[in-house]
Amino acid sequence: MKTEEATRAELERLELLLMDPAVRRDRQRVAALLAEDFMEFGSSGQVWAREAILELLVTETYTPPEVGAFACRMMSDGVVLVTYHAARTDAATGDRTVTLRSSIWTRAGGNWQMRFHQGTRAN
Repeated sequence: MKTEEATRAELERLELLLMDPAVRRDRQRVAALLAEDFMEFGSSGQVWAREAILELLVTETYTPPEVGAFACRMMSDGVVLVTYHAARTDAATGDRTVTLRSSIWTRAGGNWQMRFHQGTRAN
């Protein structure tokens, strides 16, 4: 169980790191966290490949969401499913958007990399 707790803490740290605006604008740091075959199903319905995400993040204006209900499920040795809720309030309109998030992380060579991420609107 201690290993699972450490894995959960590490993957939560990495997920939050990917939400840090300074990290998101650093192509090398993000590239190190995304697997070569990374793919994302965005909450908008758009499908993103690794290269497109790397190009997008360096230019975006981003405010990190509030994150809750963070959970990890060990799928097999070195493969973890991460799930959580992300909430963001639009400063201009006051509208609150909640998304359900899931990521698949794999461990290779001692490092965790995100292989897949999905955001689904909850409201």
